[in-house]
Parts: sequence; structure tokens; C-alpha cells
Amino acid sequence: MSQRISSSDQRSLQGGFQKSFIKTQKFTLTSYHRITRLGQPLSIYIEGDGLSWVSRTQLSTDPTPLEPLVLELAILDRADNVAYIARPGQYSSTGKPDCSSSYWSNKRFSKEVIESMNEAISQLASQAGTKIIQLIGYSGGAAVAVLIAARRHDIASLKTIAGNLDPQAVNRYHNVSPLDGSLNPMDVAEKIMNIPQCHFVGSKDTMIPLWIVQSFVRKEGNQDDRSIRIIKGCSHIKGWQQHWDELQNKS
Repeated sequence: MSQRISSSDQRSLQGGFQKSFIKTQKFTLTSYHRITRLGQPLSIYIEGDGLSWVSRTQLSTDPTPLEPLVLELAILDRADNVAYIARPGQYSSTGKPDCSSSYWSNKRFSKEVIESMNEAISQLASQAGTKIIQLIGYSGGAAVAVLIAARRHDIASLKTIAGNLDPQAVNRYHNVSPLDGSLNPMDVAEKIMNIPQCHFVGSKDTMIPLWIVQSFVRKEGNQDDRSIRIIKGCSHIKGWQQHWDELQNKS
């Protein structure tokens, strides 16, 4: 087992979370969860892209995040029922990725990935005995959250953190290859316009610039950007834990 996995296992245990492996039609996904009151809303945190690339030209052999930022945010959540879902290939039960590397590169937002993550959410919601789901997605996990929200009718709220809400535009901005085989959240923006949303953007984030999130919310029809919150001092990966106790209940 890799050090990244063992340290996250230990951190989740300290936070009162249990680990499980969720079998879906395409993937086996890793989840950490704390369910204390059946029937109450379930907050689900969706992991980002993790260590998908080690450089601009070299694909990673293991996309498990180097730092468990999203898991730590989930642990900080004060809700009765909280779950975290890793993306395909991350935190594998064998200690090594159990799927094609295309699913953390060009197919990271593919139809089969979204369907699998959606299945996992349904299983967790059934376990919690609830039909009220609050989605929280970080970075690429925000793209996944949007694409899932457009498919469901039980999403009570959506929060994104440093959200990659237009992967095609982000890749053009960074001059890297397009994500052929992936879906784009921009194409379903109007479908989720009636879901209460809050999009957190770090003032020091150079990975996902503010205009990406603005383009998304304006595609929804919110021209005044009222669902966007700029968090001073946060970069793409730094500072979020310190602010999350305050931000988690923002709407």
C-alpha cells in the first residue's frame, strides 16, 4: 500500500470516517464516509484530478492525490452525514490503479466515468437513507459534480472549490491537449440553473482563473455572478482548510 493511501486511511479514521470500496458497472471506487443520522441530508465530496500528470508531458502512473485536501475538507464538515468519493484509479484497493490511465487523462470526464460516479452516489445515498444530496466538488471534481447534478433530481445544493467548470477552455488557456473523450460541464450549465449553487475561487489561483467560473455561471443565466465567492489568500491547493469551517455553510 502506498504512503499516500495509508496516510489518508489514518486521517479518515481519526476523523470518524469508514472506508469502503464501491463496485459500479465500470469501476471500483474508493469512498470514506461518516453516516450518523439516517434520513438526514448527505454531503458528498468529489475528489479532484489528483496526480494525473507529473509534468506537462509525462502522465502519472498513480493519480492518487499527493495531499488529501478534499478528504480533509470532508472531515471538517459538521454535517451528520458526509461522504468522500475518489476518482477512478485513485486510492485503489490493490494499492495500484485498477483502470486504464486514459481515465485520469483524456477520458477523466467521460460518460462512463460520470455514470460510475453517479452510481456510487446512489449507493451512498441509499446507505444514508436519504433523497437529499449536497454535492461539493474540487477542481476537476467540480466538473464531475456538475455533470452528475445535470442527471439527477435529488441534488439540493452544489458547491465548487477551485472548480474546473470548462475543461476545454482551461486546457486551451494552459496550452495543453484537449480532453478528447470527455464531457464538458459548460454543455449542461443551463440544466442545473435552478439548483442552489456557490462557487469558491481562490484569489491566488493560477490554475483555474476567475473568468472560467464566470463563463460557467453566465452560461447558466446568472449575469451578476452572485453565486461566486472569491476567497482571499487561497491558491488552487493552499488555504482552503483554514477557511472551510466558515465557507461550508455559505449559500
